[in-house]
Amino acid sequence: MTSADDRPTRSGASEPEAPLADLQAFAVELRRMNGEINRMTHGFATHQQLHPTDVSALAAILDAPSPLTPGALREHLGLTSGAVTACLDRLERAGHVRRARESADRRVVHVYYEASARTAARDYFMPLAEATARARARFSETELTTVLRFLTAMNEELGEVHPARR
Repeated sequence: MTSADDRPTRSGASEPEAPLADLQAFAVELRRMNGEINRMTHGFATHQQLHPTDVSALAAILDAPSPLTPGALREHLGLTSGAVTACLDRLERAGHVRRARESADRRVVHVYYEASARTAARDYFMPLAEATARARARFSETELTTVLRFLTAMNEELGEVHPARR
């Protein structure tokens, strides 16, 4: 399999190989990808009559390895307790999540993504999944492993950045 550097871009021109140290190229491409994902997220929010923050909350709930508590969601999103409560109220009214008290400690609330909401999100974001599949097909397994390692490392590093504390 050829590498991504040897393949033509959408315009048909070959991509020049950027030096590894070209931080500007990484920054530009990461901002572009973030912008495209934000565009789709805002579109989904509008389509579902939600606030973009609500969609961020849905993504956090969906991606969590175990059910989130409102406090964990607050910390993840960097919102106040009141803002998270309002967000969860909107999401629950819209049928996207449910809150449950299922531990011995009735004060503990867990938030679950509703199956019907997963279907709506899957249908809306299918073009993103298809674009991801097309992009992945342009890389070898070795390259994809490296890309995944890079994205994981970036997310870990970004998780440690707290601009307000600087």
